[in-house]
Amino acid sequence: MYFDELNISDELLDALDAMNFEQCTPIQEQAIPQILEGHDLMGIAQTGTGKTAAYLLPVLDELSHGNYPKDSVNCIIMAPTRELAQQIDQQVEGFAYYLDGVSSVAVYGGNDGIRFEQERRGLELGADIIIATPGRLISHLNGGHIDLKKVSFFILDEADRMLDMGFYDDIMKIASYLSEERQTIMFSATMPDNIQKLAQNILHNPVEVKIAVSKPAEKIQQTAYLCYDGMKDRIVEKVLSQEDLDRVILFASSKMKVKELSITLKRKGFNVGAMHSDLEQREREDIMLAFKNRRISVLIATDIVSRGIDIDDIQMVINYDVPRDPEDYVHRIGRTARANRDGEAITLVTPRDWQHLLKIEHLIEKEIPKPELPEGCGEKPEMGASGKSRRHTPGRHGGKGRYNRRGNGKHRGKSKNSTSNKGAQ
Repeated sequence: MYFDELNISDELLDALDAMNFEQCTPIQEQAIPQILEGHDLMGIAQTGTGKTAAYLLPVLDELSHGNYPKDSVNCIIMAPTRELAQQIDQQVEGFAYYLDGVSSVAVYGGNDGIRFEQERRGLELGADIIIATPGRLISHLNGGHIDLKKVSFFILDEADRMLDMGFYDDIMKIASYLSEERQTIMFSATMPDNIQKLAQNILHNPVEVKIAVSKPAEKIQQTAYLCYDGMKDRIVEKVLSQEDLDRVILFASSKMKVKELSITLKRKGFNVGAMHSDLEQREREDIMLAFKNRRISVLIATDIVSRGIDIDDIQMVINYDVPRDPEDYVHRIGRTARANRDGEAITLVTPRDWQHLLKIEHLIEKEIPKPELPEGCGEKPEMGASGKSRRHTPGRHGGKGRYNRRGNGKHRGKSKNSTSNKGAQ
């Protein structure tokens, strides 16, 4: 379906045309008409499927008709991180470029008192759209800076991430300030029990739109290095040394590990930057700018802060730790091989990670090649014979592991490319 087949204003179509968006992604095709009809909506779609445009376009279309109070907040968009809030605000500016009188304000923590006062003034003036992280919006609510009684649209983006970060009570508190007549739209990459509970509490007879998890792009060369914990740093060092790389994202499981890796790799002479939640907002922005401008070659980050990374020419993704959620693996490696470029994804797999790797392979319907380790990094854990696993002697690297021969295959299956127009997330 093309955007001009949707029942949205000419001004929005002009903006889409200027941004070179012509054809809807599946989530946009299914969600936009439902939202325009006024239904609450539960959307299951991962990042990169065009979900941000799926809710922004119909809401902007509704607001552009002028049937909403001009001195009130009409739409609240909740986001888990300040980076995503900034990204959504930028997309609002792009889509609303030709619209008259539709205003937006992004509010998020981690910045100075001057920024907080600017947010307060914007909220008191009654911006049409507020894009906010939960904690920051609660601060403004507690200060009496915002009235949510006339809000018509309540949108939760990446709801699963917000719950993972412990924002359930904050979301419910914010919802308690809203009118029961509002339209609520919620997007999540997954549908665990806590998301179902949240949906039951804040949605009213919702329409459910579910888009299957996209498989990684064919142009991503995926590799899994079977190793012990003590081998990981050496493998990373070898990989970064052997390649002509200036655009690498290294994912770690915790902010503590991000800090440790940053110190280790800097001592080895690598040009790295660390993104974690202990940094001030200005520090994060400086690191992202340095990475975009290639003053930093390797960006080390956790999953949560990585949501704001939107760079098309990432050469390689390294998973220092195997993600526990297989869909997080797809999200991580999807940072490379964008815009029809080639890319590489390397995952370090210890014995305790084996079952998680099998779940990833099941999800992507592909067996990931598991070659020998780079020279000088030692030998990978031995494989059991005849498809059976056997326990290994720890050796000098330490650790034990069970591996199944089916994980050592060389078969490379085919996967489907990601959907088009994914830039309109």
